[in-house]
Amino acid sequence: MKNTFKTTLAIAIPLILGNLTQVAYGLIDTAMIGSLGYKQLAAASLVVNVIAIPFVIGLGLIMAVTPLVAIAKGQDNHHKVAHVLYNGWVMSIVVGIALAVVVHILSNYLVNMGQDPIVAALARDYLIIMGYSLIPMMVFSACKNFSDGLQYTQTAMTLSILSLPLNALLCWLFIYGHWGFPALGVSGAGMATLITRTVLAIAMIIVIAKHKVFNPFISLRKEAWQLRTATIKEMLGIGIPSSLQYCMEAGAFSISGIVVGWLGAVPQAAHQIALNCASATFMASLGFSMAGSIRISDAFGKGQAKELVLIGRSTAITGLLYGFLAAILLVVLGGYLPYIFTRNPVVAEVARMLLIYAAIFQISDSTQAIGVGLCRGVKDVVKPTIYVAIAYWGIGIPIGYLLAFHYHLGVTGIWIGFVVGLSFSAVLLNYRFFKNLHKIVELLNRGQ
Repeated sequence: MKNTFKTTLAIAIPLILGNLTQVAYGLIDTAMIGSLGYKQLAAASLVVNVIAIPFVIGLGLIMAVTPLVAIAKGQDNHHKVAHVLYNGWVMSIVVGIALAVVVHILSNYLVNMGQDPIVAALARDYLIIMGYSLIPMMVFSACKNFSDGLQYTQTAMTLSILSLPLNALLCWLFIYGHWGFPALGVSGAGMATLITRTVLAIAMIIVIAKHKVFNPFISLRKEAWQLRTATIKEMLGIGIPSSLQYCMEAGAFSISGIVVGWLGAVPQAAHQIALNCASATFMASLGFSMAGSIRISDAFGKGQAKELVLIGRSTAITGLLYGFLAAILLVVLGGYLPYIFTRNPVVAEVARMLLIYAAIFQISDSTQAIGVGLCRGVKDVVKPTIYVAIAYWGIGIPIGYLLAFHYHLGVTGIWIGFVVGLSFSAVLLNYRFFKNLHKIVELLNRGQ
């Protein structure tokens, strides 16, 4: 199991660093916007919560590229790998444009979401720009998932890290108006994100087209680059449930964030700070989940029963141990982290309290992420989606709402709901994977 863990870790580390880079964009935006004032920070929180649902819908649909490429690679089917890449590109462009249009329409209804009028006004243009940034983001994600499926996880990581200074510089220029650039305030962060994501998508396409490691697949473009209904259906068969899984989770956090806005700008700003910190620690869990999914898909494609068991167990244990580590980290640093984002002592104190609950759900959040990834690796996506829906929308959100408003716990009640929902999801998903794993192993052993 030790060697299995090392192999998975080698794939996971670039994924984790790449994920952390994406979170770093948000942290940079939040820190710079926070210096403008707490209402600007609340506006950023509102945009993050609204954009999260269409964002994860798109990522979930494009996520199908990774297991399909990994399984085809395991079967040594280069033609299928190249074919999935092309269809993934087409789907990413169509999905990105559709999401951008939907977000633009949603921007007209921010004032109807029960938010502070000033916060809603500050958020509108920022939301529109962030919506259009989803187009290059979807294209980059399709390329990234293709590269990840081939276990070349360092490609996207390297480009993401290189793009981070660009994003920080553009935020500094557009938010504050330095060097003759217009001072766009909150919207400046959106402009920086749009430009950075466009550059990132173009760079990723160039690397895939030109780098020698991808040549065995790009060289088949004349035969393999065809848009086929059957392939799109296969991708949607994995992508739609995956998208719903992400949507159920991100949607729960987004809706909760909007509900927190009913409590006022201070709880909303504190909620965003705590959520940013929890998201940063979660990126490692997500990296382990993605790495486990890639390795499970590869072993599944090769019919390696023993490897399936070792990968599943080692990845689950890793997620559990990391969850404990992340919880300790948030408890130890909880008194200092809020001041990175705000100078308001009231906001910082509320955020510090919320970070305690964020620490509690780290274990559940990490293990449920692993469960989702492992199930997806063997194309098991429908029932896990149902489990996630029940955990978040049937248990977590109702409990959070009741505690927040009927028992007057405020924003603390919302976060207790997170803890309960995540715990329920973690137990169900991991039970599902390991129950099915025994059946898969038996079938593979019979066929050998």
